[in-house]
Amino acid sequence: MSEVGHQQVRQARSRLREFPVELVIASPLTRALETATGLFADHPSTPTILVAALLRERVENSCDIGRSPTQLSVDFPSLALAHLADAWWHVDGVPDARGICVEPIEMVNTRVAEFKTLLSSRPETFIAVVGHGTFLYHLTGCSLANGEIVELSLA
Repeated sequence: MSEVGHQQVRQARSRLREFPVELVIASPLTRALETATGLFADHPSTPTILVAALLRERVENSCDIGRSPTQLSVDFPSLALAHLADAWWHVDGVPDARGICVEPIEMVNTRVAEFKTLLSSRPETFIAVVGHGTFLYHLTGCSLANGEIVELSLA
């Protein structure tokens, strides 16, 4: 994580302390896991971090391609990752000139709907979500800055 990223985490961490977070759901991309563990490492509620591939970023660039659970577990040994497929990011389709299989937006919208169902099925009432710009835009309808906090009600 860059120094700017560390600063954004520190600023958001202090703001998040006032929220009674019961569960954190994070994307398996390394940058989201770094953010989630940094944000909630010393949170007063000590929420569990659930890693969910549904929350991954839309594959549009090489930075949206992840690492296998085995590789991730080296850097995040305290997180449960065994439920993730070896390639949990989008890999279907014909690669473009860069060698990237860009995820169709319809698939992102399907994942957003599935993610809302997941959120609705959870017993917790205050869940923090640590994800990525394109996915979060389709989830919230807002273009969020790094470290920005918004409230989403599914009711």
